[in-house]
Amino acid sequence: MLDNLILGLLGLGPLSGYDLGKWMDGPGRFTGYRVTLPQVYRTLSKLVERDLVRYEIEPREGKPDAKVYRLTETGTQALLDWAHSPFEPAPRPMDPDFMLRFLLTGVLGRDYAISVLRTELDYRRAQVRNPTRVDEWVSALDPLDLIDPRWAATVLRAAHDQGRASTASYIGWLEVTLADFENRPDS
Repeated sequence: MLDNLILGLLGLGPLSGYDLGKWMDGPGRFTGYRVTLPQVYRTLSKLVERDLVRYEIEPREGKPDAKVYRLTETGTQALLDWAHSPFEPAPRPMDPDFMLRFLLTGVLGRDYAISVLRTELDYRRAQVRNPTRVDEWVSALDPLDLIDPRWAATVLRAAHDQGRASTASYIGWLEVTLADFENRPDS
């Protein structure tokens, strides 16, 4: 996934490895996908070897020169192939793969963004329609002697309630964003 993340960011413009790392520690930290700067540099090297990106040395006054990376034609095609590939939601809500797909294919155009949003929303709606039987599951517990079963049930129910509330909020965001995108005039 890091390959696609870097290709997508380079689709927005040329960046150094340091710039990519700053994005991932800054605005990108809310995507839920965490990487370190050494991972970025290793991946950039592999992308150069595969002819997906190229770099130019950019002199910087008073600082070390920087390698500034750009997509090659092959890299652009790889990004488009990934954007056109089917998106399959992960079982866990708010999975970082969704946000990266939404972010990196969504910038390619309104139809891409709408397709990814609709796929995720349909999956999440189906997911919450399936009943969860927490009380049934909790009543079947036979915990270790050092665990109070009533307290364990209380904690398990609270965690379940938080998960359902988070998912409901997430579905609300998906619905509002999809409606907003569908009602925007083509630009």
